[in-house]
Amino acid sequence: GTTNVTVTTPGGTSNALPYTYTTTPAPTITTLSPTSGPTSGGNTVTITGTNLTGATSVKFGLNSATILTNSATQITVSAPAGPPSSVSVTVTTAGGTSNPLSYFYIAAPTVIDVSPHLGPDTGNNTVTVFGGNLTLTTAVNFGAVPATAFTVVSDTQLTVTAPAGTGTVVVTVTTPGGTSTSGSGNPFYTYLAAPVLTSLNPTHGQDTGGDAVVLTGSNLTFTDAVTFGGTPASFSAISDTQVVATSPGGAPGTVNVVAHTPAGNSNALPFVYDPT
Repeated sequence: GTTNVTVTTPGGTSNALPYTYTTTPAPTITTLSPTSGPTSGGNTVTITGTNLTGATSVKFGLNSATILTNSATQITVSAPAGPPSSVSVTVTTAGGTSNPLSYFYIAAPTVIDVSPHLGPDTGNNTVTVFGGNLTLTTAVNFGAVPATAFTVVSDTQLTVTAPAGTGTVVVTVTTPGGTSTSGSGNPFYTYLAAPVLTSLNPTHGQDTGGDAVVLTGSNLTFTDAVTFGGTPASFSAISDTQVVATSPGGAPGTVNVVAHTPAGNSNALPFVYDPT
């Protein structure tokens, strides 16, 4: 009920002010969702429990959260910022302060490099992502497109299956601590179209090799191998449409010439070794 509060000094007793004892039960909290979040705060956390009506404060450790919604069984708050650590979340109402539940502040992930930096526009190749705070990874994106699969190798490394795409994109990693930014390292990945060969000049050469052969086509800038019937040839990529190769030796007859880039193998064109 209500009673009067007074203060007494040697000068006498003060006037009275009313104070009401409430029968409101103390709040109890049972779950947090999510149970972790970024050190920057600002994410929404849902607290469920009982006797939560009229919450006057929600604390994450010593820091107050912003209450967004409040009912008898649920409170949503905007989490305050905090250093990487575990803190106790409590709710205070007129009935008292609740039991604590643990909430974890997670440092944001970083991506410092990817390997390889080039791959086919059809995707499905394996890319290794290097960085920090990667253990709790929930998503990996190539630009706006999510990777088709990923495996957490360690807190500093992921193995990722690249999705299909075009152009040069930033690879980002998302954890409960947030999403990595392009400000650190070299997280860029470039999609390449498969190489295409349209002609060889000449189409014949000595079986002892040593002939300069011009391969003409498209998507040849990143050529990393040229083979004549499976035998590697020395070469130089002149432009996106031209590669000059030196034919290796081979048995008289026809072999297939193939150019390879990080996007895969080109189509094959025939080259004839003439007997000497």
